[in-house]
Amino acid sequence: MSGPTFHVAVAAEGVLSAETRGRNLTLLCVSALTIMSGATLSASLPGIEAHFVETEDAALLSRLMLTLPAIFIAGLAPVAGLIADRFGRKRLLLLSLVVFALAGSSGLVLDSLPALLVGRAVLGVSVAGIMTTATALVGDFFEGVARDRYMGFQAAFVGIGGAIFLSGGGLLADIHWRGPFAIYCLAFALLPAVLALIPEPHRHRAAPIADVKREERRGITLPLVLLLFAACLHFAIFYMLPTQLPFYLKNLGIVQPSRAGMAIGAGQVVGVLAALSFSRVRSRIGRMGVFALGFAALGAGYIGLGSAQSYAGILAATAITGISMGLMTPNLSASLLAIAPPALRGRLSGALIAAIFAGQFIAPLASQPFVRDWGYAAAFTGAGVLLGALALVCLVSRMLLAVRPRRQEDRI
Repeated sequence: MSGPTFHVAVAAEGVLSAETRGRNLTLLCVSALTIMSGATLSASLPGIEAHFVETEDAALLSRLMLTLPAIFIAGLAPVAGLIADRFGRKRLLLLSLVVFALAGSSGLVLDSLPALLVGRAVLGVSVAGIMTTATALVGDFFEGVARDRYMGFQAAFVGIGGAIFLSGGGLLADIHWRGPFAIYCLAFALLPAVLALIPEPHRHRAAPIADVKREERRGITLPLVLLLFAACLHFAIFYMLPTQLPFYLKNLGIVQPSRAGMAIGAGQVVGVLAALSFSRVRSRIGRMGVFALGFAALGAGYIGLGSAQSYAGILAATAITGISMGLMTPNLSASLLAIAPPALRGRLSGALIAAIFAGQFIAPLASQPFVRDWGYAAAFTGAGVLLGALALVCLVSRMLLAVRPRRQEDRI
């Protein structure tokens, strides 16, 4: 193993060294790359469908360009977590970044829809490694309040990356549908920083799961299952936005791909502000309160999309959805890390990533029948009503938990 191996948990207070700041910034930039696993291509979807119109099932397959990586991430993230627990985080992260850049940019040269889908599948394999190691490293490097604060910054960086990559992808898609694939080459620029600035943390013994259950996991099985279910459901509904919005805009007569990128990017900008407030919001209303707020904001945004009559209305609605993304993502990760024993951080991080991306993969398969039968506006409105019901469930749960010790809430 190259480089020093040591434990590097960071206290909530204190002055950070230049080395630690560099490490944290590099890890934030790595996390920002993951938004490119799908949504960067959103504005290109109509162009891809038009280019391959002669291909059977081009409408569905073009949408799968966005979400196919998700099924490979979902399937392989637990495996990546096991590898990270047993063999170390850094080497897996470096390899995953190289594959990410090569597979992501393959759309610049490939010229058949099946070949493009293969490239997207390989991209999913790389993202499984990146996201799992990045999440596990947060658990290794941060504790307590510092971890919550960092998760907020991480979500903010993802939002900033999303705003840049989605808007940039939209502008490049105006030039040619292949344009957004070039953005994936940015991963090459991070390799030197990862090599130089991210240390290999101390590895806790990768104990068999049965042993860890006896020692450390009593009482967390149900909260873990509920957390993974919430992650899958949230992202299955959230990913209606990038998979269906470009076509909804086209249906409304807004045909420029850049408009779709900017609309989705508006949510990312608001998400940055929400993510930066995550630690404060979490301290005031608790984890279940954040879940309730996240579902409610996404539901309000979707109902707004269903009733929008202009591009300005679309922008306002997508901006509201950003509140959800800015709060839900760090809340899911922080909740997972709060209950994950150190020896299982990689594997449980992989399970969370798997649940998130399983939801993303399900999104077009679940939403397309409703769009076909009901239309875009009614489909978004229906999803908004469902999200409102989920918010109510979380709010009631929060009220019930208010009579229990605060520590108990951290377990859900």
